Amino acid sequence: MFFLKKKSIPLNELFSDNFVDIHSHLLPGIDDGAKDLNDTINLISKMYSYGIKNFITTPHVLGDVYPNSTQIIKEKLLEVKEALIENDFKDVTFRAAAEYMLDEQFALRLKNKDILTLKDNYVLVEMSYFNAPYNLYELLFDIQLKGYKPVLAHPERYIFYHNDFENFYKLKKAGCVFQLNLLSLTEQYGKGVKKTAEKLLKENMYDFVGSDTHHKNHLSLLKSIGKPSIKKSISHLIDNNKRFLI
Repeated sequence: MFFLKKKSIPLNELFSDNFVDIHSHLLPGIDDGAKDLNDTINLISKMYSYGIKNFITTPHVLGDVYPNSTQIIKEKLLEVKEALIENDFKDVTFRAAAEYMLDEQFALRLKNKDILTLKDNYVLVEMSYFNAPYNLYELLFDIQLKGYKPVLAHPERYIFYHNDFENFYKLKKAGCVFQLNLLSLTEQYGKGVKKTAEKLLKENMYDFVGSDTHHKNHLSLLKSIGKPSIKKSISHLIDNNKRFLI
């Protein structure tokens, strides 16, 4: 008996020409993403081969671990943009925002309006994988009071919410929009994360999508999402991301 293999599609059929990856770690040497400028260009080159040509990269801003200032991020951005020109990536758009940990330092940045947005008032935020901040809903309220819209990165990865799905509805009601990690549709982060991502997709709770690329292993694994079923399930999110084009 012969078994047909599940049909796969190349990633440049999954991503439209005007898709914008709104979550990645491609600035060199400032967080747990690209190690140096050469690594940055190699990662962008690989993503380009997948059909991804528009980037808003989002380095971590995380306490004393990754204390990236707005100035540091902008300096690294300029460095990368110059390297892209030198490497003849003429049709790549490359901008930078940040992925802000919801902590005390973020609250101070918010107070001073020292925030790099994805575009307009959209700000990418994350929580600890161990537990939500005790003042989570106060922070979400303050973000919106300052005129920003919180985009919660990879909600499916917060395992402490997996056994009580109502928490996701509560976050949405509190004004969060959700960003799916593409690799959450694989078992990169575990079966529980994959299952939760699929349920959130089914419930139509995601608003945007991002690769959250850190290194070449992520990009190797990304090829496994090239499936017609996945294309169908996330096509509306890929379309939603177009709003971040310049």
